[in-house]
Amino acid sequence: MLHNFGSINLDHFYRVPHLVRPGETLASHDYRVGLGGKGANQSLAMARAGGRVRHWGRLCQRDAWARELLGHAGVEVEAISLVDEPSGHAIIQVDDRGENAILLFPGANHGTTQQALDAYFASASAGDWLLIQNECDALPQVMARAADAGLNIAFNPAPMSDAVQELPLEHCRLLFVNRGEAAWLAGLEEDSRPESLLDGLARRLPGCEVVLTLGGDGAWYQSGAERHFQPALPVTPRDTTAAGDTFIGYYLAALQHGQPVRDCLRRAATAAALGVQIAGAADSIPEAAAVERALRNGISTLHPHDEEAP
Repeated sequence: MLHNFGSINLDHFYRVPHLVRPGETLASHDYRVGLGGKGANQSLAMARAGGRVRHWGRLCQRDAWARELLGHAGVEVEAISLVDEPSGHAIIQVDDRGENAILLFPGANHGTTQQALDAYFASASAGDWLLIQNECDALPQVMARAADAGLNIAFNPAPMSDAVQELPLEHCRLLFVNRGEAAWLAGLEEDSRPESLLDGLARRLPGCEVVLTLGGDGAWYQSGAERHFQPALPVTPRDTTAAGDTFIGYYLAALQHGQPVRDCLRRAATAAALGVQIAGAADSIPEAAAVERALRNGISTLHPHDEEAP
C-alpha cells in the first residue's frame, strides 16, 4: 500500500498569450476550474496507472466533489477529511507555448492536527510507502513518525523552499526532484550538468534513491553507483501542468507492481508525454489504456485519452 499525505486544491486555469509581467493587466482567452494540488494529482495518476493508493488530506465540505472524483478513479479516500476551512487553491496561467506560472493558497492543506496524524498512521503498516510533497504542513513530524513506523518515504520537495533544507531528509528512501530542486538541495547552480547534480545529491543524501526529471531533456535514476537515463519522448506540449505529478504517480505504480527501474522510467515518461498534450491538471492525466497503447505503438500516433483498441 502507498499512503499519500498530499495537498488537494481547486485549480483556476487562465489561458494567456504570455505569462503576466509585473504591472501588466492581461486578458485571458479561456478560464476553467478543476481538481489539482500536487498530492491529489499524484494520487490520481497512481490510481489511473493501476496502483493502490490511500490519500491523507483535508478539503472544504462544499468541495466534496473533489473527494468523489478521486474515489471514482480508484483512490482510497476514507482518510480525506471534509472541514469548514476553505480548500487550498491555485491560480494557474498557461501561455501559448504551454509554459505555466502558479500562485498557491494552502487553505485546508495547512490544518493538520495531531489527532489526524494519529489516525493516518494507525492505518499504515511497516513496509508501506508514504509519499509526501511540500504543499502540506507538519512535514517534520510526518517524516519522523513515518521513519519510526518503518515506512518507506518518497518525497517530492515541490514547491521548493528553504524549509525543505531543515527537514530530516535522511529518512527518505526515494527523492523525486526537477533541475531547480536538485540544484537547491545539492548547493549547485541550476545550469549544472545532470551528472553533477546527481553527484551532489549523492553527497548530500548517500542512502537515497533519486529520480531527476528534466522535462524535454529526459529523466535520470540514481542509486549508489547505479544510473539510468530515460530520454524525453518527441511531443509538442500544450500544457505542462501536472506533468511531473503524472510521472511520479505512474513511476510509483510501476514500482508497486515490481517492475524494474528502466521500465518504471519508460512508463512514467510515456504517461507524462501524453499528459502534456492536454490542457489542465487532473484532466490531463492519462488512463492506463492510453499509456499501454503508446508503449506498444509509439506516442506520436495517439491522443492522450484514446481508448484501448479492440
